[in-house]
Amino acid sequence: MNMEQRDLDLAVALRRQLHAHPELSMHESWTKETLMDFLRRNTSLEIVDRGRWFYAVHRGGGNRPAIAFRADMDAVPVDEDPGLVPYASQCPGAGHKCGHDGHCASLCAFALELERRGLDRDVYLLFQHAEETGQGALECLDLLRENDIGSIYAFHNLPGIPDGAVAVPDGVAQFASVGMIMSFTGKKSHACYPENGINPAYAVSEIVSALPALTAPGTYRGLAMITVIEVHVGEHAFGTSAGYGELLLTVRGEFEEELNHLTGALEDLAKSKAARHGLTCAFSYEDRFPETRNHPEAAQKVRTAAERIGLPVVEMAEKFRASEDFGHYTKQIPGAMLYLGDGDAPPLHTACFDFPDHLISEAADLFYEIAAL
Repeated sequence: MNMEQRDLDLAVALRRQLHAHPELSMHESWTKETLMDFLRRNTSLEIVDRGRWFYAVHRGGGNRPAIAFRADMDAVPVDEDPGLVPYASQCPGAGHKCGHDGHCASLCAFALELERRGLDRDVYLLFQHAEETGQGALECLDLLRENDIGSIYAFHNLPGIPDGAVAVPDGVAQFASVGMIMSFTGKKSHACYPENGINPAYAVSEIVSALPALTAPGTYRGLAMITVIEVHVGEHAFGTSAGYGELLLTVRGEFEEELNHLTGALEDLAKSKAARHGLTCAFSYEDRFPETRNHPEAAQKVRTAAERIGLPVVEMAEKFRASEDFGHYTKQIPGAMLYLGDGDAPPLHTACFDFPDHLISEAADLFYEIAAL
């Protein structure tokens, strides 16, 4: 470990402070102010406040292109067992159950390393909001355009990978996905005269039954998935035959192009079933994520940096299916999303998950080595 113990203690204390005060996507105001205050008190980095997000800059000069590192600030809508840790969430309905508290603390630890050790290039530390909903990265792309940044990196802690090991795939690292809402409008009737109405339940059930065939093996080059999230038809009124219904799906694809094709196929299926049953239908979309694609040269730089500081590099048994809006950055410039192993930690987005503090120093050391290459 290159970090001094005092700096690591500061970063760990910050992580636990963030953990106790989680904020959901688009509401990270306390989190942002706490992080900016930490950097002002402990570093001389230039801080630029952009409203919902901010960045800090180490001005090192030199001839190499500027490099950026991103941390996400938002929590997830998962309650935490109040007895799990002494710094448990004080905010009902929200918890740092994806490790974003650790990502931010690690980026601040990297800032402390830049302050202590220096580096002869410009380094941008991006603290991004609203990763969990896919909104944040799109609002932060101006950072890349305005500052001529040459590459960008981020990490995610990941249970199932050996504790402290580094994994960084070439090509697609995380899947594209979108939340799809199908809305069906028919006609209500008295429950004793269902023939006088048009109930969406039958069309919705036929659509659900047809979903597996749309992603049958061999249909797409990469893995494609449809997950039923919610089915809502009618209301709690036994005297009324329903006249409106919704079907909520998460559509996921290893390749963004194939995801788009799959959502088109779903719209065609829904329109066909709606027409057959005399319904009108409409579609809306939320939580849209691109595929996160690593550039091979950036991924190789991560491996080289890890080897130089003695961190084991491992291959992932399969791609991480979860979505991540970091892909918006790597559509613009070279970069890579890397993973630091949590070992046998509980799964992400569950009430028992807590970011392992010892990964903070590993992430900070790895980021410094990447920036130094």
